Amino acid sequence: MKIILTGANGYVGRRLLPELIAQGHEVICCVRDKNRFGLEENLLEAVTLWEVDFLQEPNFDNCPKEADAAYYLIHSMSSSTETFDAMEAQSAQNFNAYMNHIGIEQSIYLSGIVNNKTLSKHLQSRKDVEDILYKGNFNMTVLRAGIIVGSGSSSFEIIRDLCEKLPVMIAPKWVLTKTQPIAIRDVIQFLIGVLGRKECYNDSFDIGGPNVLTYKQMMQLYAKVRGIKSWIITVPVMTPKLSSYWLYFVTSTSYKLALNLVDSMKMEVVAKDKRLQELLGIKTLSYTDAIKLAFKKIEQNLVISSWKDSMVSGRFKQNLSQFIEIPKYGCLKDHQKLELKLADTEQVLENIWAIGGLRGWYYGNWMWRARGFMDKLFGGVGLRRGRTHPTHLDNGDALDFWRVLLANRSEKRLLLFAEMRLPGEAWLEFRIDDKNVLHQIATFRPKGIFGRLYWYSLVPFHYFIFAGMIKNIAKTKKIPN
Repeated sequence: MKIILTGANGYVGRRLLPELIAQGHEVICCVRDKNRFGLEENLLEAVTLWEVDFLQEPNFDNCPKEADAAYYLIHSMSSSTETFDAMEAQSAQNFNAYMNHIGIEQSIYLSGIVNNKTLSKHLQSRKDVEDILYKGNFNMTVLRAGIIVGSGSSSFEIIRDLCEKLPVMIAPKWVLTKTQPIAIRDVIQFLIGVLGRKECYNDSFDIGGPNVLTYKQMMQLYAKVRGIKSWIITVPVMTPKLSSYWLYFVTSTSYKLALNLVDSMKMEVVAKDKRLQELLGIKTLSYTDAIKLAFKKIEQNLVISSWKDSMVSGRFKQNLSQFIEIPKYGCLKDHQKLELKLADTEQVLENIWAIGGLRGWYYGNWMWRARGFMDKLFGGVGLRRGRTHPTHLDNGDALDFWRVLLANRSEKRLLLFAEMRLPGEAWLEFRIDDKNVLHQIATFRPKGIFGRLYWYSLVPFHYFIFAGMIKNIAKTKKIPN
């Protein structure tokens, strides 16, 4: 089958794609920016890229001529606290216009469980999108899931942050709300299982794991699996806003996502039936087995996708291509250079590609952590996003409080763009030229007089940090994690 995959860069989309290819399907991946679609070469060669933004007015000039089915995996909850529902509605309407033009037979939408009479803004938006998609000229299949558990999922990473960092928690009363978590592996099985299945046309199904748990029980079971102590004390006085700040400062989530999550966590999210599970013969993983599987992937460095690599996890909203060309004028720079021995080049590249995350920044890590803490205080992303893989980088990946603009190993160039809160724009480039000279260039384009004062106030720190960083990166002895 020829399949259109929206949200191909997203957490679920990145995991669904290789499964579709393995089954022999021809996949058209919808991306807003081709430059940040990081895939292994064997996968990239097997797909067709369609550069399209479903928030923009439909343009049928470059859309596919034909397709059999489409997956709708677009969500905007992290983009805004006020207008994400309007954005999701607009996206769904434009999707319908494109799919009606192409003439697909089936569309599959991954939604949320919406069994309560009163819904949060987030869940109501998901239901509204369902209603819009059902108006398309195609057969609709809706899968309604609760919390998705897997390595790199936002829910898993939030629970992981809370339990690993806070042995004693003063938690809001919504931690007593019931939910029905489901493993990402099972979500993928359901998404593939309904493809082309006529019994699933024009119907909505709840999907969930075998356990109905409160958020408190989920954290306690996580702690048990990890062999750590956890004491959770619930209090009724935490307002939604305070709860959102609590999640924002303790975990790696953005404030916008935290606010929308807290709004939804007050609602019970429990599946009402097992029709689809019985129809497809899928035996779902327990919550504890899902956690164990997630850590198995983490320990083997096999995390395929992470919500943190989504553009909405940070402040960067434009296409990467608009920032790859570093401005030459009106900028302040720190340019460090070191000549390398030819035999040392590969090890130096390994050091560059391992920067950030657990490895750190090679010099003055406490200063980087202090900068991350300050960034978090002022509403930035901080350092908690880390990196998805310890040694591999793709265009568009999140890297602490940077975004990877370009990671080209063959050209020996890594270019980062700052997502921290700054009075201007900042780039950090690592490049090895034809003469085997390592260049490390920090570029800052200040915004007004305050931007210049900011840069010059940090010049004494730059002298030590940047000089020390390039020397340690250039060391040929492998630097331990």
